Amino acid sequence: MSNPFLTLNYETAIESLGGDYFDEVSAADFPQHILRFRNDQLLPILGLNPKNVTEDDFTAAFGKFHCVRPFLALRYHGYQFNEYNPNLGDGRGFLYGQVRGIDGKLYDFGTKGSGRTPYSRSADGRLTLKGGIREVLAAEYLHRLSVRTSRCLSLIETGEPLWRGDEPSPTRSSVMVRFSQSHIRFGTFERLHFLRRKDLIQKLLDHVIEYYYPEVYLQTGRMPISQAEKYVLFYAELVKRVAELAAQWMAAGFCHGVLNTDNMSITGESFDYGPYGFIPTYKPQFIAAYFDYSGLYCYANQPFICHLNLQRLQQPLSVLIEQKLMEEALAKFGAYYNATYQQIMLNRLGFAQLPDAEAKELLQLTITMMNETQVGYHEFFVELRKQFDRSWRDDSSNIFREVEIVGKMEAWRQFYYHLLQTLSPVDLEEMQLRLRRYNPLQSLLRPVIEEIWQAIAIDDNWRPFYELIDRIQEL
Repeated sequence: MSNPFLTLNYETAIESLGGDYFDEVSAADFPQHILRFRNDQLLPILGLNPKNVTEDDFTAAFGKFHCVRPFLALRYHGYQFNEYNPNLGDGRGFLYGQVRGIDGKLYDFGTKGSGRTPYSRSADGRLTLKGGIREVLAAEYLHRLSVRTSRCLSLIETGEPLWRGDEPSPTRSSVMVRFSQSHIRFGTFERLHFLRRKDLIQKLLDHVIEYYYPEVYLQTGRMPISQAEKYVLFYAELVKRVAELAAQWMAAGFCHGVLNTDNMSITGESFDYGPYGFIPTYKPQFIAAYFDYSGLYCYANQPFICHLNLQRLQQPLSVLIEQKLMEEALAKFGAYYNATYQQIMLNRLGFAQLPDAEAKELLQLTITMMNETQVGYHEFFVELRKQFDRSWRDDSSNIFREVEIVGKMEAWRQFYYHLLQTLSPVDLEEMQLRLRRYNPLQSLLRPVIEEIWQAIAIDDNWRPFYELIDRIQEL
């Protein structure tokens, strides 16, 4: 039987833009190809039945890199820790191909760890096995938390020893395929501005709007619309998407760790997970990346950094969009962020909606309580899910009955009890379902990941990894 990955109807969206945006590259030859993860949840989106896709199909396409399209290493620049870096680009990955899903959307297959490219500089273009495992877990966990995220299609161990300064070496190697809407970054536009190529900026922006922003046309309700109007509406929608994404991260207790502009997707999708972390307790200054010495990309700074990166993107876009109009669009970032964060936190607390004043008070009491008590951020929502009971509506002392109530916890409990008085028995049942939907039982704190890695590194025991994936994906 033919390999279903090789017979997909690949599109030439990026390729058709021309060679100003990428370099054609080759994949590395690896001594080993062991499929360690396949994401069967993604295959139906491609119109594939997981039962008809073999392990050999995965390894042939995404380990040995049999292909039907040229591989494209994309070019980009970026602001990294506030310093502009023109020496970037896909240094250990490439665009494998682009496929239209059955939902009508265009998706990218992008590699990570597939070998050297013109942008590798002194690096080897490889990915450690631990790094691949971490990205698989992050993407699946964030997806479970309804964060707009890329996901991993496959992870293949490649049999090469790698030397790294941040892992005991030699360590094992892997190649991963990321499944996302687009690998076009803020930094893709920044590079074109650096080169003073307004023509290439416009060509790329038209491409992005055509493929990823159909709502630009829906908002006007008419076709055609002027170029100027189209570009303004695009930027306004990007602001909204990025603000919502930042709110999703914050509600999830997630810290990306390295929010450089080359790690910001032009579709407003979360991707490229390196030294991320989930906050153990509510600590605004939590730092995920060990090399973030100033705390620039700490947990609490993420909305600010996303806003800043949108502001930086105005520079290349200003050759096409009036500055004042972009500033007006960016001014709405805070409102989008606050509304999204409030709604997600309400969902995690069990409520579909509340009057705005009460919603704000509940969130303030929740954050204040978490900050004061340093209760586990994940554990709080898990215990809320597990212990919630109809009897909470009858007597406030039933709320977290077995927990020692201290300080602001009592104020939170009394207000939560007050809100429950407004709910009917049907509302309470729906509340229980909502708590299950938005609060997974499994956490992804660093000790959990380290325990999984140690089982693999010491005993080559993959069972805990697969069991963890199952727990993440379940309701």
